[in-house]
Amino acid sequence: MPDNSITMTSSRPYLVRSLNEWILDNDCTPYIVVDAGVQGVQVPTEHVANGQIVLNISPGAVRSLVIGNGALEFSARFGGVPMQVFIPLQAVMAIYAKENGEGMVFGSEPGSPDPEGSSDSESSAGRRSDERPSGRPTLKVVK
Repeated sequence: MPDNSITMTSSRPYLVRSLNEWILDNDCTPYIVVDAGVQGVQVPTEHVANGQIVLNISPGAVRSLVIGNGALEFSARFGGVPMQVFIPLQAVMAIYAKENGEGMVFGSEPGSPDPEGSSDSESSAGRRSDERPSGRPTLKVVK
């Protein structure tokens, strides 16, 4: 019987790292969708739309990409202006290949706090936790 008292760390950093590598290995361009309202996010605010920003994290677009266990960071140029980007991993909502949309959308993980400033209006009051959403999952590209 599994020991439920063991607290696991978030799987999101491991998934983001592996999906990024998988997308690059398949000669595609990794894009991430970021919730810009999460505390600690440092992105170019002029490119934020509807509280989100989509960023190309391919080696040709960014420098010194580090996907740590707590945050994703890199330097890049936006409109010719260099900027250091810092994204707590709880703010990464999705990672996908630009060319075909293959990737993963992240939900909240059991045992981890919901991202602060999240605009998710559907709560457990709107749907029981044991019910699954109907229909196919979709990924909307926000530009």
